[in-house]
Amino acid sequence: MIFHASIPTQHPERVARTLAEVWGGFAAPFSPFEGAWMAVAGDDRGTIIETYPSNLTLTPGDTQEPLASMTGTRAQYSGFHMAVASPLSAEQVIAIGQREGWRAVRCTRGNNFFDVIELWIENSTLIEVLTPEMQAQYLGFATPENFRALAEQASASVVAPQ
Repeated sequence: MIFHASIPTQHPERVARTLAEVWGGFAAPFSPFEGAWMAVAGDDRGTIIETYPSNLTLTPGDTQEPLASMTGTRAQYSGFHMAVASPLSAEQVIAIGQREGWRAVRCTRGNNFFDVIELWIENSTLIEVLTPEMQAQYLGFATPENFRALAEQASASVVAPQ
């Protein structure tokens, strides 16, 4: 289970407020780093997404906390994404994305495994939003047995180097 994650953003406060709206939670400054904010889901697991200035990097520190430093600009896209639950409807999530000027589109994953709404935060970072209907689809698909079967299919399709 993931309790919290952080994402780089051009506008940490705006992004935190928007993600909090998707969750039905709230946003607040995140004190460890200047300019950082957090979207708080308000659930019983303490789920948050920290939104950092896009040029903030974390490196190992010699104490208990990582060291934060500011760098140049970052690439627009990365391999990072996460899926989050929302109590909102697909239409509501898409409307929030449109209001923010961000790509927001309903997509089907895999071979009709489950649907998500791709909400591209600042048109850069992918958050897959799952409505209650989509959460049921995902939970029906995301079983250890299904993941084992997918892993076996992937292993069988890998050709050994010669």
